[in-house]
Amino acid sequence: QVQLVELGGGLVQPWGSLRLSCAASVRLFSFIVMVWYRQDPGKQRELVARITIGGSTNYAASSKGRFTISRDTAKNTVYLQMNSLKPEDTAVYLCNALRNWDDVWGRGTQVTVSS
Repeated sequence: QVQLVELGGGLVQPWGSLRLSCAASVRLFSFIVMVWYRQDPGKQRELVARITIGGSTNYAASSKGRFTISRDTAKNTVYLQMNSLKPEDTAVYLCNALRNWDDVWGRGTQVTVSS
């Protein structure tokens, strides 16, 4: 069974940085696209950034210029570098991987931005 494990969340002050990781139990090239989402209680799940099998990246307007998605295919891991964090970035960050026949979710990692 394919698994995704997110790490790297925590408590950070406004304007701080965090790097999240999403480790897959299979090769990244098994997936068409890998996506970071975030969800805060009471709010709709929001796409943060995504990276395709070809390496193309896309960002939500709220994360563009502050967040960077990248991958290390040797480690089967996707990263989300988050800089200039704001309180409104507080959420559970979830990794999602899409294949031709299904998609896989991690359990998420909590990011809290607060002074």
